[in-house]
Amino acid sequence: MQKQITMKHAKTTTINTTINLPVAKVWDYWRLPEHIMRWNNASEDWHTLRAENELMRGGRCLARMEAKDGGMGFDFAGVYDEVKKHQLIAYTLDDGRKVKVVFSDDGDHTSITETFEVEDTHSPEMQRAGWQAILDNFTKYAESGK
Repeated sequence: MQKQITMKHAKTTTINTTINLPVAKVWDYWRLPEHIMRWNNASEDWHTLRAENELMRGGRCLARMEAKDGGMGFDFAGVYDEVKKHQLIAYTLDDGRKVKVVFSDDGDHTSITETFEVEDTHSPEMQRAGWQAILDNFTKYAESGK
């Protein structure tokens, strides 16, 4: 029986992508800090200056995201609740919101479905667009083979 990670917050949204790579390669691009710093941005005027990732239950993740002009920045950080290699990553952000990332292996292709609780500052549509832009950037980066 597979354990279900439920999202306690009523306001969630889901994004997804399919990458033309096997799940083992996708997993490494997703989890290794040297890769995270190269794909984790929603637009060309932002970048991730530092990434830390202790991918295990109770481990911490952190990505320092900043505008390239130095005008804004923030830490995107949380703690892992569940990790199943090549299948599932669930974590709680420092502000209490839950995120679940599911990896579906289809041989030479991998689908990623990411569900997250929205915050109250920005519209759910704006948040979904930003998270999807980051996921799309991940897809481009992973498929480039860098």
